[in-house]
Amino acid sequence: MSSSPADGRLPVADAPAVGRATWDLLRHDRRALVIVITLTFLAAAAGLAAPRLLGEIVDRVEAGEGTAVLDLLAAALVAFAVAQFLLTRLAYYAAHRFAERALARLRERFVDRTLALPTSVVEHAGSGDLMTRSSTDVATLGTTLRDAGPGLFLSAVQVLLILGAITLLDPLFGLCALVGAPVIGVVARWYLRRARTAYLTEGHATSAVSESLAATADGAATVESLRLRRRRITEGDRRVADSYDAKNRTLRLRTVLYPVLEFSYGIPLAVILLVGGVRYLEGTIGIGTVIAGGLYILQLTEPLDRVLIYLEQLQRSGASLARIEGVALAAGTAPVHTETAPADDRIEVVGVSHSYVEGRDVLIGIDLAVRPGERLALVGPSGAGKSTLGRLLAGIDAPRTGSITVGGVPVARLGPAELRRRVVLVTQEHHVFLGTLRDNLSIAAPEAADTTLRAALAAVDAHWVDDLPAGLDTRLDTPGAGLDAARSQQIALARVVLADPHTVILDEATALLDPTTARHAERSLAAVLAGRTVIAIAHRLHTAHDADRVAVLDGGRITELGSHEDLLDADGPYAALWRSWHGPQATHRWSEPEAGRSDDRDREPAS
Repeated sequence: MSSSPADGRLPVADAPAVGRATWDLLRHDRRALVIVITLTFLAAAAGLAAPRLLGEIVDRVEAGEGTAVLDLLAAALVAFAVAQFLLTRLAYYAAHRFAERALARLRERFVDRTLALPTSVVEHAGSGDLMTRSSTDVATLGTTLRDAGPGLFLSAVQVLLILGAITLLDPLFGLCALVGAPVIGVVARWYLRRARTAYLTEGHATSAVSESLAATADGAATVESLRLRRRRITEGDRRVADSYDAKNRTLRLRTVLYPVLEFSYGIPLAVILLVGGVRYLEGTIGIGTVIAGGLYILQLTEPLDRVLIYLEQLQRSGASLARIEGVALAAGTAPVHTETAPADDRIEVVGVSHSYVEGRDVLIGIDLAVRPGERLALVGPSGAGKSTLGRLLAGIDAPRTGSITVGGVPVARLGPAELRRRVVLVTQEHHVFLGTLRDNLSIAAPEAADTTLRAALAAVDAHWVDDLPAGLDTRLDTPGAGLDAARSQQIALARVVLADPHTVILDEATALLDPTTARHAERSLAAVLAGRTVIAIAHRLHTAHDADRVAVLDGGRITELGSHEDLLDADGPYAALWRSWHGPQATHRWSEPEAGRSDDRDREPAS
């Protein structure tokens, strides 16, 4: 059904799946397809008249007939030429409209499938591969649907009708026209056996270049701070070199295909002129028939050239469609959603282990129960597995072993709508969409009134909305919005308020805010989230101080679990973290830093 490379790329559909997808695109608009076929056939048929009429004119001139008949034949020649022009134009117009509708359906289906992809699949594959499929591959297929598809179909019909016309003109000429067919068949077979793999490799190489560029751009600050510039340049050069080699392989295929086919076109013309000349000298056929046969062969060259050009484009689009359809196969890797509704909002983690690389677990034997309405803090050094546990609790990934349930139902098997109603994960990574502030907030609550939207912003201390030039209708991609990292994060937090889930998982959600603003946002969220379950992956340990219970992770295991005071009394790993963050003389009580002050207490301890 598909190929799924081991390096994490999204899968690729096989040839039968591509064929089914092509037919699916065509059959949705059958009436338009019939119109295109009819116009194409009529246009090709109209083009057959010119060689026959020219041959007839030559025979009449040789026979010494008057100008009246010649004028009539010439008028018919012009009429057929005009008819061919108009019918061809109408055929292309109908084909373009048909193709644009098919392309629109393809794009809509691609977006639906992309949004259905499990987050873990997207992250594992990388953004470059998906970006290339959504841009380069869709554009390539669009070119085929608009131009290559109609052109190839018209050319194929013309080739068949011209061969039929030559055969009707003279059966021996029909055989002569096929002299070059064996050469064309051999080289086309050689090309097609290699083209699919070559163009798929070219597509993968292009995706790798995009992925490398995107990763370097996104991590520019890290690249500079860790002096990775030369390494990233070397990586980019390697990806570009691979892409260059892949493009060269497809180019070599074309340099064999094109010259051989061009040579094969001249063989039938030479044979027809030779055979026709001999038969004319023998008196078995007239000179007009020889001329008509030669003109038909010359007329055959143009559609064959187009077939040659479009054959290469067809291979590109076939590879692109295989990659586009591969997204559907990736979407099919999502777990089957259960229709059973959770009995309550209690979260239970039983014997959970998880790994990103086989044989290297980042979580080991986790057992945890989270009561409805509880505030739980997950703390621990960097790399302890806090964010991984948060992703599992949010249903983004499924555990390798063990189970995570909400109300007795596995979290990973909840449908998207039910999952959003139950659990929402908020990280320090956020996205602000192009459009207005209202558009960005309404994603979480499409029917929310302006008062509700403003209340959600106020809940996270985003009072700057009152200073925007157009309020909620201010476009966020304009300078007047003044959208910095802190405001973008506040928009993300406001979406959480609007989504109104029962359980909120905060993975360093306020890490990009300055300490004072973060503290105010957390206080506002505390009031808004009262009565809800809150699981906070602590970046600043005052989050743990405010929690009902604290779970300490280290080495992928929960080493301590209890309240802030109990864990300090136990004088274990949590107490050591607290003293490292708050100073060696720290007490059980939290004392907030002075406003505007930022010192070591505002930073997470090193691993």
